[in-house]
Amino acid sequence: MSAFVMVDGTLRWFREINAMPELPEVETIRRGLEPLVGGKTIAAVKVRDHRLRWPVPADLNEKMRGQPLTSIGRRAKYLLWNTPTGTCLVHLGMSGSLRVIPQQTPLHTHDHVCWQLSGGQEIRLRDPRRFGSVLWTEEPLAHPLLASLGPEPLGNEFNADLLYSNSRGRKSAVKNFIMDARQVVGVGNIYASESLFRSAISPLRAAGRISKGRYEHLAVAIRTVLQEAVHAGGTTLRDFARDDGSPGYFAHSLAVYGKEGSGCTRCGGTIKRRVIGQRSTFYCPGCQT
Repeated sequence: MSAFVMVDGTLRWFREINAMPELPEVETIRRGLEPLVGGKTIAAVKVRDHRLRWPVPADLNEKMRGQPLTSIGRRAKYLLWNTPTGTCLVHLGMSGSLRVIPQQTPLHTHDHVCWQLSGGQEIRLRDPRRFGSVLWTEEPLAHPLLASLGPEPLGNEFNADLLYSNSRGRKSAVKNFIMDARQVVGVGNIYASESLFRSAISPLRAAGRISKGRYEHLAVAIRTVLQEAVHAGGTTLRDFARDDGSPGYFAHSLAVYGKEGSGCTRCGGTIKRRVIGQRSTFYCPGCQT
């Protein structure tokens, strides 16, 4: 499905989701939204369908009406719409999208929640599959959905020491380990495969049998891959136009993901596909050990 961020009819960005948005996609959305809506006052919240993954709070309009959006934050794949009295947690689920459009724009069947803003615009959540969520909390970091999450991979708390110490004694595959949100958030399937390739670590290797030195390479690779994906607009954004109209893709930079049977760019071996933790995993047996 398509999603547009528009200001007075001007296209600001376009995206088409073909999978659940991951951390780089959500961070891209956050960066696109904040300059458009940050500091504006919420005139009203119109909930057209409360039946998302969890019911939208019945008093959401009462909680948010008249409040300024002081900032748009992110924790893992949740957008945090911060106001002086609390925070609205927004998750896009499998098919959700956000648009900033004039309030008079005709409604779509799947426009479930509309935040009307000062100045005549509104943010609309469109979610055909209704796997997204809109929740309210006065203590976002203590909310049950966020409290047990690991560190942000782009933040200062994430490092090789953390990965190494938490991995000791673990027999599960390292790919599953770095995709565990209790260890580090936002390392989705694509980014896990790419990070392990860059650090020359086999995704099949037991997490507890990897040295601290190799975790140092892996931590750098995770951070770098995600930073590159954010800069490019993410991987599941099939079309992405920045304000200057230039397209942004990270998919063209993928070295192993989706490249089964192709030649390895590092050693010339053949990229293989294995299922690990019920997810397709791509790697080069020749140089990932």
